[in-house]
Amino acid sequence: MSVHLDDYNELLKNLEPESMALLKNAWPEAVKVFSPRGLDNYLKGISALRNLGRGRGPVDCWIDEIPQVAKEIGEDVLADLATSVLALASKTSGAVIELVLATAPTAARRLGDAQLFQHYLQFLSTLIAQAPRGARPMLDKLEILFEHLTLGGLRRWAMWGAHAHRTDYEEQVRYFNLESKESLAVLQKERKGTLFVDVQRRINMYLRALWARDFFMKPTSGDYETREGYKPFIENYFIHLPDAFDNFGDVPATEVYRAASAHAAAHLVETRQPISAESLNPLQMAVISIIEDARVEELSIRRFPGLRQTWSALHSATPDMNTTMGDFLNRLARALLDPAYKDKDKWIAEGRRLFKAAQNRLDDHQTSWDIGVQLAHSILEKNIPFNPRTDVLSTPYRDDNRYFWEFEEFDFEKAQIAGYEPPKQVRKYVSVMEFANEIDVETAGDDAQEIWVMGTEFFPYEDSGVSYNDMEGREPVSPPFHYSEWDYQIQLERPDWATVQEKRARLGDIQCIDDIAAQYKREIGRMKFLLDAMQPQGTRRIRKLEDGDEIDINAAIRSIIDIRMHMQPDPRIMMRSVRKIRDISVLVLLDMSESTNEKVEGQDFTVLDLTRQATVLLANAIDKIGDPFAIHGFCSDGRHDVEYYRYKDFEQPYNEIPKAKLAGMTGQLSTRMGAAIRHASQYLKQQKSAKKLLLVITDGEPADIDVRDPQYLRFDTKKAVEEAGRSGVITFCMSLDPRADQYVSRIFGERNYMVVDHVERLPEKLPVLYAGLTR
Repeated sequence: MSVHLDDYNELLKNLEPESMALLKNAWPEAVKVFSPRGLDNYLKGISALRNLGRGRGPVDCWIDEIPQVAKEIGEDVLADLATSVLALASKTSGAVIELVLATAPTAARRLGDAQLFQHYLQFLSTLIAQAPRGARPMLDKLEILFEHLTLGGLRRWAMWGAHAHRTDYEEQVRYFNLESKESLAVLQKERKGTLFVDVQRRINMYLRALWARDFFMKPTSGDYETREGYKPFIENYFIHLPDAFDNFGDVPATEVYRAASAHAAAHLVETRQPISAESLNPLQMAVISIIEDARVEELSIRRFPGLRQTWSALHSATPDMNTTMGDFLNRLARALLDPAYKDKDKWIAEGRRLFKAAQNRLDDHQTSWDIGVQLAHSILEKNIPFNPRTDVLSTPYRDDNRYFWEFEEFDFEKAQIAGYEPPKQVRKYVSVMEFANEIDVETAGDDAQEIWVMGTEFFPYEDSGVSYNDMEGREPVSPPFHYSEWDYQIQLERPDWATVQEKRARLGDIQCIDDIAAQYKREIGRMKFLLDAMQPQGTRRIRKLEDGDEIDINAAIRSIIDIRMHMQPDPRIMMRSVRKIRDISVLVLLDMSESTNEKVEGQDFTVLDLTRQATVLLANAIDKIGDPFAIHGFCSDGRHDVEYYRYKDFEQPYNEIPKAKLAGMTGQLSTRMGAAIRHASQYLKQQKSAKKLLLVITDGEPADIDVRDPQYLRFDTKKAVEEAGRSGVITFCMSLDPRADQYVSRIFGERNYMVVDHVERLPEKLPVLYAGLTR
């Protein structure tokens, strides 16, 4: 395919002659690197940067450097990079934007993954917002920093400097330029042993030499938010390894990488079928996982005996570890791999005997299931409780085993009993003539087998200039979202049972929002001091510790004085510096049902008015503190139509548009809360924050027109809250129903709700509640 630069003359007509000459020189290489779609994004990026009016620097850097970025991690990141750079234009100078683009190939090469590069862009945006003077010196040192730090380590190092030197700009520049002792100390603390990008090629060659095939590997920043609790994993046939490994005792980090990649490859080669987790409890799954790990390792060792030593060196369990269930699981894992390991425990001996007896059946994964279930039953005699979160393997090379588990959540015969039929809906985009000539089935719902959609609005024959959409008063909507519902009577999920329809929020008079801000001016003033106290305060020193990061000189001198006076010295002579970092995303979910139109008892305003007032005050509070937040609302008209309104999204600034949408809120229909919580959780799960909060504000219990049993939607909402919790979303409910104590605690938990008896006090209670939840 021949692509000529002349084909894009219209797009590049305002480009400076020098930049145009540079683009012509880079064009042959760009044609080799980019697809037609990538070329289009590449040139649109040039045009957008040119229109910024920040000089030739950013434009020329984009022309020169972006093909190298695409070579390293693919062309799909171009749109994200362009969007991030354009967003930075309002926060920083053209010189910094030029540096971001100039160092983009370095970041892409050192990170080696498109998703990590997107995290890097998000980190840059946060850093420039909090420490704008530190961005330029940091980007100048980016090559050095990425030689020693992972992305998570770089983020923690930078945020430490941003908060510690928030007002001292001179010291901030010295910190990010690696000139201060603090900067080098934090750099040394965050430094990890060996980076994945430095050993990736060797690991690829190692796996190819073993199995004579290629394996797809990706680095994963498991410590982007936190350094603990990360394991390798296999997903979509990709081996995901940490972007850095420390040495494990005397074992170098390169050997840890070799062991982890070989173990994951053994799963991919030796696991022919997934293992069903149906009817298994967590303890049984944990033991089966150990047997399955041992099975694939034994099969690999038969072909490559040297792997036994590679894996055995990373097991550290000993016979004297007998306190927790995790201790016994670690001992079993080592016993099944290492013949030289001696352990006299009866349960360990039973595991070895069963595994040895099954040597001729190791090709069948059912062997792992049989042995694991038997061992899980016999270990119950020890009467030791099992905690799936803490009783885990300590070996760093083993993955989390998600690859071979199959969760059979859907049983067709049981689903038929529950009244469910799998949907076969097709959304077909058609022309005007097809749409006009087709028979419309008025009784069809969102579960119809086929829905025809026009890409444009349809105008009637009379040239009135008004479309049918406007005449009928129906706003364009997105494709429907289908969610499961929990039926407590049959203890079964009804897959794709409820349909969430996103509707466009109507605009109202923004003056009412301004009036609310004026009415509660005193409360806003009081909240100012509260929110200022919630801002991260850099570092805080904790003294009088026996184990810390550095010596407390004053405490040490006092201890020496006590020794010379022949007194017992205080051993707490250490101290630790704790960094305060605020990292939370909040979604406020409003119940917009018909009952909100009722007037508050003894007042002349409605519950909806009160909800709007509280939401405005809360939005002002969150916007001031700087937390990412969204405001959504919902109501329902049966399971086929759960209407969902997005008044403000996370990436959207809190300006006139969200305020106008809040002013146009109306109360209507019913309250199918479970589906709305599931849909809101999907938006929260997309956020990269360490803490995610879903704040539900409702004036009544879950209910809908097609549900007669009042317990049905209560149990479904409880299930939705539990699902959100497993995804890391904290759900809190503020109920305006005085009778809510009868049911709300069973839905949201004993500590995750508040019943407001005097609803007129809601506007002043909500911001204070938010402060407590996000502390």
